[in-house]
Amino acid sequence: MLIQNILKYTFIQIINFLVVFVTNSVYCQTATDTTKSDTTQEKTIRKDFGGKQICFSADIFHPVYNYLYANQSAYEFTLDYYLHKDLYMIAEGGWGSSNVDYSDLKYKTNNSFFRFGLNRSLLIKNDSNDWDMMCIGIRLAMANIKRSAASYTVIDSLWGSSPGNLPDKSFIATWLELDMGTRVQLVNCLSAGWTIRAKFLLNGKSFSDLAPSFIAGYGRGDKNAVFDVNFYISYAIRWRKEIKKEGK
Repeated sequence: MLIQNILKYTFIQIINFLVVFVTNSVYCQTATDTTKSDTTQEKTIRKDFGGKQICFSADIFHPVYNYLYANQSAYEFTLDYYLHKDLYMIAEGGWGSSNVDYSDLKYKTNNSFFRFGLNRSLLIKNDSNDWDMMCIGIRLAMANIKRSAASYTVIDSLWGSSPGNLPDKSFIATWLELDMGTRVQLVNCLSAGWTIRAKFLLNGKSFSDLAPSFIAGYGRGDKNAVFDVNFYISYAIRWRKEIKKEGK
């Protein structure tokens, strides 16, 4: 609960920062436009040396979390490709498991997951070697979940204990994410960064009998909205592609 509250507070503060950042950028752009003369400006040819990049990232936060909480595990990886104009195409995936072992409830789950979406960098590239970024993004995600047979005990002070069982079952979970994060180049093609995620479960009603205690890639299966964080180490493959385009 403490971690969730910290992530929620951090997410809200970053949203506030981005609102101020974008507002100031629009104001400055408007002020610049009003100072232009009404005379016709000649079009010039400018070159975009932004280059191209494919970046592979491995999450290092959840393996540490796995060590601290042995009843669950999660591993996540990200592949992103720079399209153009600070827009990145994102593909993410991973797997994980959980083990619920209480006196009145016992079962296991495992799942794999995939996410697809886009990131937009809010920082302007200074040159072809500038790949630092602060970004916002959106994801659509899906997880294939398998739950083992579950045994439970209903305890009643009047009628006593009543044991029961649920058969094993498979689920499909889908959710939407709003993400933001940063990535900073350390040396050459090696970078590090973090991502904060707000996740919204789209089909929570499919867990009507017994919601998974943990879904790798999402979080608690009994929550329709959760927050999560990743810390990444990234390696990029880059190549230059000079593009000529018109601009004022």
